[in-house]
Amino acid sequence: MKITLIQPDIIWEDKVRNLEKLTGMVDTIPSDTEIVILPEMFNTGFSMNPDALSEAPRSLTFDWMKSMAEKGSFGICGSYIVKEGSYYFNRWIFVVKSGDICQYDKRHLFSPGNEDKLFTPGKKRVVFNFRGINICPIICYDLRFPVWCRVKNDYDMLIDSANWPGSRRDVWLTLLKARALENMSFVAGVNRIGTDGTGTKHCGDSTIFGPKGNTIASAGRDKEGNVSGEISVKDLFDFRKKFPVLDDADKFRLFL
Repeated sequence: MKITLIQPDIIWEDKVRNLEKLTGMVDTIPSDTEIVILPEMFNTGFSMNPDALSEAPRSLTFDWMKSMAEKGSFGICGSYIVKEGSYYFNRWIFVVKSGDICQYDKRHLFSPGNEDKLFTPGKKRVVFNFRGINICPIICYDLRFPVWCRVKNDYDMLIDSANWPGSRRDVWLTLLKARALENMSFVAGVNRIGTDGTGTKHCGDSTIFGPKGNTIASAGRDKEGNVSGEISVKDLFDFRKKFPVLDDADKFRLFL
């Protein structure tokens, strides 16, 4: 399966211009791409202005994602701000051309940036299947919490859509690789570049890691663009069978 990571310089709080830019970026990806991954809050940047920027669950940004999926016959995913009732969610959406979706609400809200004061945390860990691969989505800060990310013989690839600061670049790359190694899974981490409206700089380094910690694809540092990589579920299963570390993992339960 070919995975394409989109690494943009997100225009601060400007949905129309961001979606126009992303349309152009998606239009240049390989035609055999099956999953397109966008960063966290790809249509606005990591903004703490949900009153102005939130959308209903199926609105402007969802419609754009569906149009991209229809045109390219792939699944497309990333997070943006969604309002339901009086609650705001940093919601990751996976959309295909039929419009069917999987959604995940960010569990670990970034308290140093006051995200926890404005958004409602998700309560459900999500795993879903797309074209034969089991996927577990997380959003940015979730990556720091290995219990939440721990495989339970239920997923093949962890996807992290992020707005990770460049000042913690080493942490980003180290944790992505660690999650791949400890879970013997593919990990795709997608990050933005550029400086956001708060002055925070982002480095990119969107990367796909393999279950042995090997780099399958990397968009590099401070470069806007796309990068693609091939993953093989068969190779993953063969590796897990040959080296059955997960059989010895500690049993645990999540209490939310």
